[in-house]
Amino acid sequence: MRKTKASIYDFPTYYDLVFGSDTAAEMRFLQQAFTRYVDGPVRQVFEPACGTGRLLYRMGQKGFGVGGIDLNPLAVEYCNKRLERLGLKGRVLLGDMADFEVPKPFDAAFNTINSFRHLQTEELAVAHLECVAQAVRPGGIYVLGLHLTPRGEATDEEAWSARRGQLSINTSMWPIEKNPKKRIERFGIRFDVFKPTETMRIEDVLELRSYNVKQFQSLLASVSNWEVMDFYDFAYEIEHPILLNSATEDVLVILKRKA
Repeated sequence: MRKTKASIYDFPTYYDLVFGSDTAAEMRFLQQAFTRYVDGPVRQVFEPACGTGRLLYRMGQKGFGVGGIDLNPLAVEYCNKRLERLGLKGRVLLGDMADFEVPKPFDAAFNTINSFRHLQTEELAVAHLECVAQAVRPGGIYVLGLHLTPRGEATDEEAWSARRGQLSINTSMWPIEKNPKKRIERFGIRFDVFKPTETMRIEDVLELRSYNVKQFQSLLASVSNWEVMDFYDFAYEIEHPILLNSATEDVLVILKRKA
């Protein structure tokens, strides 16, 4: 097996497959959240750190206009080629999720799979929330999803498989370092890729900022443009919002843009 140390984000086809298992549930939840929480119709949606656009293109197929940004040029190219191939309106741009502007506000935004934690400081996290507030119209919402650090043992080691046609990928993820004082968590991640003509292993290290419940609530309270509406877990059940507590590990927050 050929081995390489590289960013998993530089392999958009593989990334899109590996992290696509919850797509149907995410899509259903987001559309239900639009109906429940947004004032007025939702026609235009935006995803910061959109990656391959696995949600955006499906939103486009549902009739929404779409837009997004991502730091990785390979992911941006992959996403735009797919939108163009499918004849969908909207394109994504190369951009930093803590420093961006959009020409016209969207009705709703979402970022559901932990990309937010790549922002390494409180200042960058606040800047991100303020940028998204300028990208969403009053009465619109931002659905933000991330893993929190619960009190006690967290679910850290993960392994799963995904297949599409003759491509199959076994993924493993494990903790390398946790520093609650510096609020940094480092994880190893590995893709074992199997194709008819090739097998390869891609190894990477993810460095993420950690949040416990109090830290996350403090961050949300520090940004004045958003109103916290409800919290959910990754069961994506719109009729069952949750109350945060010290054991909460997976969270989706619905933020509503104030007038």
